Amino acid sequence: MPVNSRREQGKDAAVQGTNDSSVVSKVSAAAQGYFHDDFLKHFVCKVSRRAPLINRGYYVRWKAVDHCLKQFFHATQSCSRRQILSLGAGFDSLYFRLHAEGALGGVTVFEVDFPEVARRKAALINSNTCLKDTLPDRETVSNQQTNAVFIRSGHYNLIGVDVRKEQEVEVTLSAAGLQWDAPTLVLSEVVLTYMETQWSDAVIGWAAKLLPQSVFVMYEQIHPDDPFGRVMQNHFLKLNSTIHALKQYPDTVAQTQRFIQKGWEKCVCMDMNQFYFDLLLEEERQRVEGLEPFDEFEVSKQPHSQQRPLSDSRIVHVLFSLLVSSIPHMTPQWAERPPLVIQPMCRSPSIEVVGMASAILAPGIILLTGGCGRSGRNTAARVLIKEKDGWKCACVEAHGEQVVGLYQTLTSIPGGGAVLFGGRTSPLNPTDSVVCVTSDPSNKQSQSAVQLSFKNMVCTGTGPKPRWRHTSTLICYKDKTFLFVFGGRTEKDPVLSDAHFLCLEDKHWTEMTVVGAVPEARHSHSACPYGGGLVIFGGLGKGGRPLCDAFYLRPTSSGFCWETKNLHPPPVPRYSHSAHVVNEKMVVVGGVWLQADGVPGVAVINLSTGSCVEIQLDTSSVPWPLMLHSFCSELLDSEGSEMVLIGGGGNCFSFGTHLNLHHITVDLRPILCNSY
Repeated sequence: MPVNSRREQGKDAAVQGTNDSSVVSKVSAAAQGYFHDDFLKHFVCKVSRRAPLINRGYYVRWKAVDHCLKQFFHATQSCSRRQILSLGAGFDSLYFRLHAEGALGGVTVFEVDFPEVARRKAALINSNTCLKDTLPDRETVSNQQTNAVFIRSGHYNLIGVDVRKEQEVEVTLSAAGLQWDAPTLVLSEVVLTYMETQWSDAVIGWAAKLLPQSVFVMYEQIHPDDPFGRVMQNHFLKLNSTIHALKQYPDTVAQTQRFIQKGWEKCVCMDMNQFYFDLLLEEERQRVEGLEPFDEFEVSKQPHSQQRPLSDSRIVHVLFSLLVSSIPHMTPQWAERPPLVIQPMCRSPSIEVVGMASAILAPGIILLTGGCGRSGRNTAARVLIKEKDGWKCACVEAHGEQVVGLYQTLTSIPGGGAVLFGGRTSPLNPTDSVVCVTSDPSNKQSQSAVQLSFKNMVCTGTGPKPRWRHTSTLICYKDKTFLFVFGGRTEKDPVLSDAHFLCLEDKHWTEMTVVGAVPEARHSHSACPYGGGLVIFGGLGKGGRPLCDAFYLRPTSSGFCWETKNLHPPPVPRYSHSAHVVNEKMVVVGGVWLQADGVPGVAVINLSTGSCVEIQLDTSSVPWPLMLHSFCSELLDSEGSEMVLIGGGGNCFSFGTHLNLHHITVDLRPILCNSY
């Protein structure tokens, strides 16, 4: 099909629209102090504030490209002539920022985009004094023969040409003064992926052929088939901006082979999680993480999994020495057994909520509180009731305190009922309230509603500070029942490692003797009753690094003792998962990991031997992208043979919010019947 067909022109216009959205997001990030750029604001009508998640995503993208540019400048500082060729530059302010920084010594910037985009950008530059002043020697040129409209100056050239048309690109760039044998950094930020793969491959090929002394920096998406990738692809389909290269080049291995096959001598791929943790100083990460209230850790790691291939022809080898990752890639120890089959309960009530808490009130009755759905924070508790023909959802007629919050804990207590602790209404407003949930036997229960009492528990002693993303676990010790609270985060503390015991009979925060090495501070971990104490696993630790350790809080005659569980092979670090202990086996479901491809399934950890194995989940029966984070889970029988997973999902960067439609069940019998 010709490049300039009517159908392709429509798609091209849609792709050009992504430029407008991107520059608004970059302006937002700059305005909030993520990076310094005084020129971006001149390319938008007004400054709009994006969500913190989007600001962080564009910051990492900006920082990664800036890092490559600075390393290119350093590696070629002895060259008299250097060039930047930015493909699909849009309204990027790269030249103006570098000019203001004094970083353009011997560097000429060539920006290429669709003629209409270049024409609009030229008009903005020519009408803005601040921008014009950086180009005192500029001249505006219109070449009707090649349909190229550009601004020409000694250090900046703006060119309107379709990069898919190789001969036209070569002629136009030559006319603009590009020197094909000079050291050149070719930059492509989410540009080539919008082209049909044959065209993007051709661009990579002609760049290798025409620019023998060059390095190609490309920022594009990877992992199209995980839940986040599916949501992202659906978003771009709705915009008529299909992401083409993902299907043929879905991961870093495929992208590396792609560049090598198209004539580049070497290719290194790094996803943005690796860049963020390996090449940014801890002080810089702390600065960025303190700019805005933030609590979207599950999805913040996934847009970062977009990649930055760095390919070179014959120069700048120094760049590659800086891309050695301190976060090693891990291959999960997948069991040589069939994946566990999960069953979506599509006829069950739809509960589209993230950050809920759950507890079993009685066999087949699960209480759900808090969370956030499509209409905002959930103010109404609900009860899931298992019946012969499926599940039904009943409203809760709550008497007493109103319970609103995300990432609170709800812990079943003996004799029925539950204790709710902590949570937050916003990242700036956590709570330390303890709420006792009980049923009132004097009130008749209707078919559509369950009457429960929510009563604030007035406790004595020194309790924990307000927090969320913690764990609360029931422990029985010397004829007393304790609620053990560990970890979490506050509005000021990114991770916590303190432990607290609430005696439920005395309603008193009790000082207990605990010896041994205290687990590293963390949040979004799991804690399960085990051996008279509990076992903690995983979570998100200091600096936002996922953890894979396990600690046993063992009861002793004088209190408790922390013991480290040695796991072999070590599981892939993860957080925002769910876990239950059944017959000496800790079953860890879902979560988020950074160091392995795909998404977590089920990890089975034998607490007696320390052996660990990963089992994949067969999600083929689930008709929606299944995001197993920010969800809750419960075992449905005393044998622990069946587990129900409820809620989950999240805000998928700028691609929309995805919430799991229905709860699903997992048959654990294959795990329990086998020796792992």
